[in-house]
Amino acid sequence: MNGKHITKLGFTHKSIGLALAAAQVREDAGMVRQDILDELSQVQANPGAYQSGIHGALVTELLAQQAHTDLHAADKLRPAPLPYAQFGAELIDPGALRQMDVAMQLPISRAGALMPDAHVGYGLPIGGVLATEGAVIPYGVGVDIGCSMMLSVFPNAQLGTAQEALLLNKHTRFGAGVGWDKRERLDHPVLSDPAWDALPLLRHLFDKAQTQLGTSGSGNHFAEFGTLTLAAPDLGLEAGEYLALLSHSGSRGFGAQVAGHFTKLAEGAHPTLDPSAKKLAWLDLGGEDGQAYWLSMTLAGRYALANHEQIHARIARALGETPLLQVSNSHNLAWKQMVQGRELIVHRKGATPAARGQLGLIPGSMADPGYVVRGRGLPASLESASHGAGRQLGRKAAIAALAKKDVQAYLDKRGITLIGGGIDEAPQAYKRIEDVIAAQRELVDVLATFQPRTVRMDSGSEDI
Repeated sequence: MNGKHITKLGFTHKSIGLALAAAQVREDAGMVRQDILDELSQVQANPGAYQSGIHGALVTELLAQQAHTDLHAADKLRPAPLPYAQFGAELIDPGALRQMDVAMQLPISRAGALMPDAHVGYGLPIGGVLATEGAVIPYGVGVDIGCSMMLSVFPNAQLGTAQEALLLNKHTRFGAGVGWDKRERLDHPVLSDPAWDALPLLRHLFDKAQTQLGTSGSGNHFAEFGTLTLAAPDLGLEAGEYLALLSHSGSRGFGAQVAGHFTKLAEGAHPTLDPSAKKLAWLDLGGEDGQAYWLSMTLAGRYALANHEQIHARIARALGETPLLQVSNSHNLAWKQMVQGRELIVHRKGATPAARGQLGLIPGSMADPGYVVRGRGLPASLESASHGAGRQLGRKAAIAALAKKDVQAYLDKRGITLIGGGIDEAPQAYKRIEDVIAAQRELVDVLATFQPRTVRMDSGSEDI
């Protein structure tokens, strides 16, 4: 008996030597060659039935090879992407299309759509909407879990820029790691959520979350005063102009660490996934890690909205006013949603939920208008709309291409007072919000327009 006989049976790699060793034992015991080969064929076909005795080591190797093969098959991408809807295709950069194509090749993908503000992100493109079955993709939600918008409408039409700037400076906080000290903190029911005690990770992050509640991060997060114009009576308000506060914030360091933790677990669970889809690794919702992520993600979503509620509560208290209207929505989250008669997991990474009748907020830039919208519930968009104007220049490209004097001239022409902010967030780094809104008329109805006036952001890498 030699290795050639074993190889002809289809044994490979380490299993050849283990099969040969078992064959030698049988041969020394007087078994004829053909009987030995027949027995090895049976072990190869059904290794689970031979886990004891002389074939134990061989069976362990065969089962490991089988598990690796099964895993590879489960992670294999479709040869071509499933079809998906594109809205405002002329506004979408090719890199976002390539990323969405890969997402639609995942074996767990069932439907998808690209919004007109779509641009390249990590894994799923920003502006991408992806429906999966039985699984959630941490990078399909994004690093800033629960990133969201909130609008408060007040009776006054204008306070004056100096007063608006004073209020924003005193009652908002921006930047990585920034929080409120103990004597300045406000309480909120989200801090009493029992989910904080459900996982060691969440218990570990609680103190950070408590400190940063009611604050905003860097990048495109903002709080701004402006004028809301309602052309016709709606939203329980008369037509006219109102003072409004609009904010964009997320789940801060808490959400970012949750995202990083579960992304590593997802990538570790799919080691054979094609490199092009590495950042789209998923967690099975029926498994322990998938359930833990879902719990953590939904808590981060509630926490992000609590951030806005505290920001707006501080400003309203300082004004001595009760808002006439408040609207909010998350645009970085995954939802369980019925799609074509079955429950799927709909990831919106930089996309506004737009079910029929649902209110939402689509901002422009630090100088350009934002919109209050009402969803039309279009199935092809998975009941979604854009979450903003969408970048046309990346941060480094914006810093390299835009001159401070030109950005300042743009702001001055529109009467914008900017506190903080950087060239990387300049209006010219974004698509024209008017074009983006025009490309999604079948997704949402515009109810009101918000024109920024006094804007606070974290300082960018290159201040304006």
